[in-house]
Amino acid sequence: MTKTILITGATSGFGAAAVKRFAGAGWRVIATGRRAGRLQVLVNQFGDDRVHAAIFDIRDADAMHAALDALPPQFRDIDLLVNNAGLAQGTLPAQRASLDDWRTMIDTNVTALVTLTHKLLPTLIARQGAIINISSTAATYPYTGGNAYGGSKAFVSQFSLGLRADLHGTGVRVTALEPGMAETEFTLVRTHGDQAASDALYKGAKPMTAEDIAETIWWIANLPPHLNINRLELMPTSQSFAGFQIARDA
Repeated sequence: MTKTILITGATSGFGAAAVKRFAGAGWRVIATGRRAGRLQVLVNQFGDDRVHAAIFDIRDADAMHAALDALPPQFRDIDLLVNNAGLAQGTLPAQRASLDDWRTMIDTNVTALVTLTHKLLPTLIARQGAIINISSTAATYPYTGGNAYGGSKAFVSQFSLGLRADLHGTGVRVTALEPGMAETEFTLVRTHGDQAASDALYKGAKPMTAEDIAETIWWIANLPPHLNINRLELMPTSQSFAGFQIARDA
């Protein structure tokens, strides 16, 4: 039986890599995002019987509902939701951070995620499907400038555990996947387009790749239905835990 997956934030990074991994393995894929041209490349690569492009801004609830209500019949029986769409914006400490950046992160990483999840829960329960929420190591390990981003990802991880509790007995599996450093457009978005800052962060670090994360999503999705991964944290070998900060008197 052919399964169907919905992947948000499918125009780049983890999302685009996951579309390719699942579509290439024969799944039907609903790929969502704002950049129609990038989604069309995926449709062209795999065919519109394999990949359906749902073009909307994840923060626009009305557009989200309209796109999902208009899904072609063969894409409506969703077995797996991958809540991948998310972003960080800004690197400044809280007292100097942009409130607009904070609101954008919360609207995308929290509000949009719960809105889409709520919309699809009846289908996922009926299908005894699964949810994989892309969180971050920032959900657990704070760092200077992480402020609202870390808080939003902590919500994603805790919300995932809450879903597990609420969905007890339905057969629906829920996982919070918490990656560390991975080289995608993430830092470029965070720094509002500063390519030099992005290059400097990843230089020589041997970070994880989008394909690494897509392969992990694939592994989780294909585990036996009686097995649930609650939380999975992964980092590149080059990354580990930072030390505490200490402010000293002069």
